[in-house]
Amino acid sequence: MTIKAFVIGHPINHSRSPLIHGTWLAERGIDGSYEAIDVAPAELPAFFERLRSGEFAGGNVTIPHKEAVFALCDSVDPLAKIIGAVNTLVVRDGKVHGTNTDYLGFLGNLDAGAPGWSDDLDEAIVLGAGGAARAVLVALRSRGVRQVHILNRTVANAAQLAAHIDGSFSAHGYEAFAELAPKAGLVVNTSSIGMHGTRFEGLDLARLPANALVTDIVYTPQVTPLLADARALDLRTVDGLGMLLHQAVPGFEAWFGTRPLVTPAMRARIEATLEH
Repeated sequence: MTIKAFVIGHPINHSRSPLIHGTWLAERGIDGSYEAIDVAPAELPAFFERLRSGEFAGGNVTIPHKEAVFALCDSVDPLAKIIGAVNTLVVRDGKVHGTNTDYLGFLGNLDAGAPGWSDDLDEAIVLGAGGAARAVLVALRSRGVRQVHILNRTVANAAQLAAHIDGSFSAHGYEAFAELAPKAGLVVNTSSIGMHGTRFEGLDLARLPANALVTDIVYTPQVTPLLADARALDLRTVDGLGMLLHQAVPGFEAWFGTRPLVTPAMRARIEATLEH
C-alpha cells in the first residue's frame, strides 16, 4: 500500500519539499508519495478530518498554517509549544501529533557546515525576533550557549521573546551590535532582511572575533548580503539552504520508516531551483 505524505500551505506552489522528499523516495525505492496541497485557512478543519481517516501518514505545514494547526492537533510536543509553531504532522491510530523540526534543521545545518561550532560557544547574537528566532533560541539553549543576545528593530518584541523562552537571553536594538560583537562567536540572521536585495545597515562585522561564524536562515538568495560581507572578512559562514534540507529528515523518517541522508547531490538538486 502506498504511504502518502504532503505539505500544506496557502499558497503552496513555491515549496521545494516535494522535490526533497520525492528524491529520497526514489533513491530508496519506497512505495510512497509526497504532494503539495493548497489548503485555505477555512479548509484546515476538514483537512484534519482527512488526516484522522488514515489517508496520510503525515506531512509538513508551512505558511500561513504553522500556528493555526496547534488547536487542531490531538497532541503537540513540548518544544513545538515553546517555539509556537508546528511544521511536521505525524498520524498514528487516528490521532494527529504535531512537532517542530526547524530547530533540528538549524542544528543539523551548522553541524554539517561548521563541525564543532558549538564547542565552547560562550556568546551568540540572534538578529530578529519573529517566529523563526524561537526555533533558533531553543536550538542554542539545547547546546548550552551561555548568553544569547536578541537584536531587533523593536526591542519590546525581543524582550517579549526572551521572556517567553526560559534561558539566558537578553534583548537589544540593532545599534547594540557594535558593543556585543567582540565577544560573539556566532551571529544568526532569523529575519527576512537579505531577501529581495535588502540588507542590514550599520552592522560592523569587522568587530566580530576572527573565528566567529555567521549564518543566515534566508536561502533565497543563497549568499545574502550578510554572508557576502562576512566572507569578505574571511569569517566562517553557513548558508540557510541546509536548514531546509535537514529539517525535512525527521518527518521523512517518521512517515516512511527510514532516515534519509542530506547528500551533496541532494543539495545541488535544490540549488539548481534557486534564484541566483
